[in-house]
Amino acid sequence: MATPLTQADRKALAASHPAWALDGETIRRTFTFADFAASVGFVARVALVAEKADHHPDIDIRWNRVTLTLTTHSVDALSDRDRSLVETIDGWTAP
Repeated sequence: MATPLTQADRKALAASHPAWALDGETIRRTFTFADFAASVGFVARVALVAEKADHHPDIDIRWNRVTLTLTTHSVDALSDRDRSLVETIDGWTAP
């Protein structure tokens, strides 16, 4: 079961991952790549991690841009699962 983030947790997440934007009960980031193939490669990498974690972001691909939006529907809030996925993705080499 996912654990919702407290207000303090949310502030800490936003402070430690400034490229992501909090929006209500979601957190979102847009990544820019050289081309469509690089965008799709990134999405494939996200998909593998998301599938393993059984936690799937909303993904929007626009040629060389990929926007990820995360929330945890089972608790209707941002949760530790969202924080973990953000930390994993931000741990990769920047696009």
